[in-house]
Amino acid sequence: MRMTTSVLFLGTLLVFIVIFIVVVIVPTYQAQTIPSDITRVRTNIEEEGRRIYIENGCTYCHSQYIRPQDWDLGADRIAQEGDYIYDEPILLGSIRTGPDLSNVGGEHPDDWHYAHFVNPRFTRPESIMPPFKFLGDEKIKALTIYIQSLGGKAADARMARQNYWNKILTEAYEKGPDSNVAILHRNIPEMWINMPNPYPATEASLKRGEKIYQSFCIGCHGPVGDGQGPAAKYLYPPPLNFTLLKRTGVSGGIFYYQIMNGITGTAMPYFKRELESEKIWDVSNYVMINFVGKNDANIEPRGIDAAYEPVDSLELKRFKGD
Repeated sequence: MRMTTSVLFLGTLLVFIVIFIVVVIVPTYQAQTIPSDITRVRTNIEEEGRRIYIENGCTYCHSQYIRPQDWDLGADRIAQEGDYIYDEPILLGSIRTGPDLSNVGGEHPDDWHYAHFVNPRFTRPESIMPPFKFLGDEKIKALTIYIQSLGGKAADARMARQNYWNKILTEAYEKGPDSNVAILHRNIPEMWINMPNPYPATEASLKRGEKIYQSFCIGCHGPVGDGQGPAAKYLYPPPLNFTLLKRTGVSGGIFYYQIMNGITGTAMPYFKRELESEKIWDVSNYVMINFVGKNDANIEPRGIDAAYEPVDSLELKRFKGD
């Protein structure tokens, strides 16, 4: 067969038709009509937020579909057919320039999302997502409500937990700094409260901690750790002013626990899926020394230092002559 323009066009059209049938038509007729265990009907304001989500092309960078091989940030459960029976069109997405959003509801409180939509760099300093401040207050609120619905009944439960703790922590914040810090620390297991930072605060450690702080923390807590980053005006209760801890006290273990798990009910997110252990300890050292003015790094009980840690004078004395 001679390759002509007509043959090329017809061949391309045929391939497109086959792909459309396999990818769109067949799945539509095979789709399950029974809701999954987390699916519910959306409210009118959630549907409005979904329309805004579609209009602004959010699906080009965010998928809403977790496959068995996708256990990563944002993956709570494998997607099921019944998750999508109320979606028209279904917003599976194919590119994960940003995290998957299929179960994102309740991962953050509403004010975190509002600040994120106004300017993503406020909450995620290295984000490449464009700002959506131009949408205006009402549309951002509707978009936030839609995002908080993703995950259905499971998202509703997470939002109830966010709202429960937000009320408690807001009341504590409004009573004053000592009350605020006290309740944040009181809800940490005792073993973490009394745990010193096991990593020495070396020059390299502090430089790593500074880089991590700039990449994840500076938008809320600010460059001098006073809780006055650019996101702060959108968040309530506001980010913690680390300098308050000079009076109340803090340990490396407290920092680690709160960075790892976040503080539900506030805009402080968890980082246990993004930062491995050493990075959390390094940024804890950085915050402790630069903003609190204290250092509990590598004090007793020291245990056994990691093999790559620099040797200090105590170790030189301990092993002298061995």
